[in-house]
Amino acid sequence: MREQRPVAMVTGGARRVGAVIARRLHAAGYDLVIHHRHAIAEAQVLHEALDGARPGSCLLLRADLGEFDRLPELVAQAIGRFGRLDALVNNASAFYPTPIGSATPAAWDDLFAANARAPFFLSQAAAPHLRAAGGAIVNLADIYAEQPLREHTIYCMAKAALVMLTRSLAKELAPQVRVNAVAPGAVLWPEQGKAEADQQAMLASTPLQRAGTPDDVAEAVRWLLQDAHYTTGQLLRVDGGRALG
Repeated sequence: MREQRPVAMVTGGARRVGAVIARRLHAAGYDLVIHHRHAIAEAQVLHEALDGARPGSCLLLRADLGEFDRLPELVAQAIGRFGRLDALVNNASAFYPTPIGSATPAAWDDLFAANARAPFFLSQAAAPHLRAAGGAIVNLADIYAEQPLREHTIYCMAKAALVMLTRSLAKELAPQVRVNAVAPGAVLWPEQGKAEADQQAMLASTPLQRAGTPDDVAEAVRWLLQDAHYTTGQLLRVDGGRALG
């Protein structure tokens, strides 16, 4: 029965790691609310695949997460469609350099809106429904929340705020709702490209000596949502040991 299936919302779920998370959760039995912004074609392809496998199991919602009013509206639309919400995956992110000397207030607002403000207000809107379901939140953080990346100070600060949000909400929403975060390492290279020498240097400093995959991240998210029944307030590093330094 539809009402017996759990429901997960995945922000930025139409492409890259977000789409792999969406597919993994759908295969694990979740019905999905997939948020996207610009990835219209990719979102439609994903919707057709998931809804084709299990009719009526996928809802697409398009929104700019920088627009505050859209955040509670996304949760309301999810509840209107499925009648429940069991999981929130704050995956959507913004990432680009802000070198000291050229950083702007607009970049600050944009990076914090995507990486910290939207996850907070989405979690706030979802909290009553997650409490009712005994659900969970997983935030997609970054190893750079703890280890600064040169010329990306604002991004690192925003992801650090997301890690503190994870810990704080884990206390505030307990005991009904568990809140955790996943910090990927080298999983997908930035879309604007990364020099081959830089890639190899990064992997050389990783104990496992290789890049991870989006499937590694997706399985970590699934585990935290479904199986980590006594785990909350934690940052799970999926980084091949890179955080060891």
